[in-house]
Amino acid sequence: MADFYIDLNCDMGESFGAYTKGNDEAIMPFISSVNIACGFHAGDPATMKQTVKAALRHNLKIGAHPGLPDLQGFGRREMKLSAEEAYDMTLYQTGALAAFVKAEGGTLNHVKPHGALYNMAAINSVLADAIAQAVYDADSSLILYGLSGSELITSAERTGLMVKNEVFADRAYQSNGTLTPRNQSNALITDHKLAIQQVIKMVEQGIVTSHDGVNVAIKADTICIHGDGRNALEFAAEIHRHFKNEGIAIK
Repeated sequence: MADFYIDLNCDMGESFGAYTKGNDEAIMPFISSVNIACGFHAGDPATMKQTVKAALRHNLKIGAHPGLPDLQGFGRREMKLSAEEAYDMTLYQTGALAAFVKAEGGTLNHVKPHGALYNMAAINSVLADAIAQAVYDADSSLILYGLSGSELITSAERTGLMVKNEVFADRAYQSNGTLTPRNQSNALITDHKLAIQQVIKMVEQGIVTSHDGVNVAIKADTICIHGDGRNALEFAAEIHRHFKNEGIAIK
């Protein structure tokens, strides 16, 4: 019997038109849930359908991954938007992905905002409330994935949604528990050994050490790995192997 159980999720379905991004289906045997781009920051209808089909073949939980309308910036650039705009774009994208999942005989499990929208909602309670309400109105049985201890988690719980506190294997943390911005040189952990050490510490001890050496308390219900990384497949296989050795079951 495993000592710990953890959901390992991966952002996928980020190809668009003639452009292929990620190695989605090869990664699927190593994870337990997927977050599928819905066409705003990445993805398109054909990619959404194909990714849903692949996820169902691998018996993975499927989530919508709504982002900002910014294909060129991959949804990682902040935009000024109202609470109503955040609500509308979340509901729109969630509904689109839910339709593909239903058409293939599956059930949408969760919603996880992408990129800048995710990070903005982590600290902005107004945006967080709007996103949580959109998810609830789409389907109140959906789970909302949000940064551990963030405003998005608080808003979701207040709205009546189930939540999963998310942590990141390959991202550096700040002492306030937020992710180090990607425009800083130390935002990404490229050494697989260090990333795995960080994530095992988060799962087993409930803490993460920030880039300036502060231990921050977190809750790890689900771990994100990024499907668009150069060595994403190798990292997925490596973290899967280390978890097995540590008695951490991915489910």
